[in-house]
Amino acid sequence: MGCELSRLCSCCDTVQDGVVTNAGNVENELGEANDVAPFREFSIEQLRTATSGFAVENIVSEHGEKAPNVVYKGKLANQRRIAVKRFNRSAWPDSRQFLEEARAVGQLRNPRLANLLGCCCEGDERLLVAEFMPHETLAKHLFHWETQPMQWAMRLRVALYLAEALDYCTSRGRALYHDLNAYRIVFDDDGNPRLSCFGLMKNSRDGKSYSTNLAFTPPEYLRTGRVTPESVMYSFGTLLLDLLSGKHIPPSHALDLIRDRNLQMLTDSCLEGKFSVDDGTELVRLASRCLQYEPRERPNPRSLVSALVPLQKETEVPSHVLMGIPQGGSNMPLTALGEACLRMDLTYLHDVLEKLGYKDDEGAATELSFGMWTNQIQDTLNSKKKGDSAFRHKEFKAAIDFYTQFIEVGTMVSPTVFARRSLSHLMSDTPQEALNDAVQAQVISPIWHIASYLQAAALFALGRENEAQIALREGSVLEEKHNAT
Repeated sequence: MGCELSRLCSCCDTVQDGVVTNAGNVENELGEANDVAPFREFSIEQLRTATSGFAVENIVSEHGEKAPNVVYKGKLANQRRIAVKRFNRSAWPDSRQFLEEARAVGQLRNPRLANLLGCCCEGDERLLVAEFMPHETLAKHLFHWETQPMQWAMRLRVALYLAEALDYCTSRGRALYHDLNAYRIVFDDDGNPRLSCFGLMKNSRDGKSYSTNLAFTPPEYLRTGRVTPESVMYSFGTLLLDLLSGKHIPPSHALDLIRDRNLQMLTDSCLEGKFSVDDGTELVRLASRCLQYEPRERPNPRSLVSALVPLQKETEVPSHVLMGIPQGGSNMPLTALGEACLRMDLTYLHDVLEKLGYKDDEGAATELSFGMWTNQIQDTLNSKKKGDSAFRHKEFKAAIDFYTQFIEVGTMVSPTVFARRSLSHLMSDTPQEALNDAVQAQVISPIWHIASYLQAAALFALGRENEAQIALREGSVLEEKHNAT
């Protein structure tokens, strides 16, 4: 087995998005992710706005609100989608340690990582901000797939890309990865697998290096409680078993099957006849090496890359095709509302908002208690009624004034009022104010397609074409979901 691994490690090609290149130095071949923004610090208010007030609808982490540290999807003012990990109050009591760790991980930039964009450290708040990966986790695609099981070629690609990510991190002095598992691998817009940057952070006070069942933890961790680079390789071995079997098999059970040469019990029945015995045997051999009881006998990431390259299949086929992920969101057929935004038909948008009325405020607007019905409240409602009348008669300057009076009192919050004032600003040739109001409408109502469409229209008016197209696609997706329900 050692001779076979040596033979594989002598191979020196790697696959870069369907193109075979030399793998002598992975970080040089893949390069830094130059289009990723530099690491920065965010304010809690910026992240609260980006996640629509940390809305439940924006939770993307497993176990939802019940998780100790929750991950939200969000959107910055420039339309960039982000993932925001919010730690619980008892985590990271030492703010300096948190910032040092975040800044160190934030220096990493690589296309095999879901890169860390920034952090927030205000009072008791500790948050991390990373690139958002829209196509779920490896766990979802392997264990809970709905339309098709993951193809063999894609499983091999996941293994290679993960090894490349770990090799890059190791070359940058970040060889430790905490709790490497199938939930830590996420898929980007193109369907390429990436390693989440969150696991590169040293543990907070309340954290554990391994959240999974003890049956999956490296034996030396059970003895010492410490994560080492060799521990990461053990976890990589468990992931190879996941990819091979389509199940989360405890390593001890898998090794028993391997010793008994019962590979059929170890392989995913969905893959029957889809790969050669030699390929399956080679993946099992690699997993066995990673799962060696003695840490020093496990391979390092560089040797894993070299061993996995010759196994790659269908390298010319893009990942999104192998994954069955629809591509070309910019070519998504637009509805009449989307088309109106694209051609900046503000009259059509006005008609839509007028006919819609306040139907979409249900459950979003803040309701008033009986005791709040005062003369001031009545004046506030009168301001809204006057604003509605001016909006209906296309007196947009007056509509802005009346809606502003309503908003500034602050006793009621209505996404529709912000949407109407946004369109009034567009009609009055003040697109930045229109964008601000459209963003506020989405903060109040995170999944309201009208808010996204108005952001698109405002961005088009500001000449921010790329950001407008992103908002337009988001509006199309939200409208499709809205119509489906």
